[in-house]
Amino acid sequence: MASLAEQTMHNRVFSQIYERAWRPIFTRGFSLGGSSTADYDRALRAYLARPGERRVLDVACGPGNYAKDAAKGLTGVGSYVGLDYSAAMLAQAAHDNHTDRATFVRGDAHALPFRSGSYDTVTCLAALYLIPDPLSALDEMVRMLAPGGELIVFTSIQSGVAALPGADLVSGVLGLRLFSRTEILDHLRAHELVGLEQTITGVGQYVHGRKL
Repeated sequence: MASLAEQTMHNRVFSQIYERAWRPIFTRGFSLGGSSTADYDRALRAYLARPGERRVLDVACGPGNYAKDAAKGLTGVGSYVGLDYSAAMLAQAAHDNHTDRATFVRGDAHALPFRSGSYDTVTCLAALYLIPDPLSALDEMVRMLAPGGELIVFTSIQSGVAALPGADLVSGVLGLRLFSRTEILDHLRAHELVGLEQTITGVGQYVHGRKL
């Protein structure tokens, strides 16, 4: 049976209000009421919008929150592909993002339908904690990276209130995975990603690394 979070992501009405209403509240919640997640998010959007001939894959793209930013600076044969399992989210993404450089595809994060080494940038932002068997999905994202390609992940972490007794029970009911402080880093090190950086913002973490 799908978790509460999974059921919500497939809801057409929720996909329409996600960016305007839910995401600002959700982002502040990750910072425990502060602004650190929102501040990092602004910096990340600017980074994704830098000029370049990049192939970008956004796994679990939702309603295309980062599509405009990631497609903005693309040059030459640069392209953005947003992949999600929710048809409702993809429909909203296509509706809100009109650019020849952006394509939206329905697919499973555990079996990404692309050739290995196809992308220069792979992102998974505010979604990994919702994906069943998230580490196998992370394996697939690494598989997508071309040599020198970068992986950028924003997900949960067991710090602050997320480390308190009972937090695991609440996250289990909602279907949210809470990762330990080194779980994502250790998994990516096992794949020999280099230059790993982890930025913790309350109960969230941004992780950035590159493939040799």
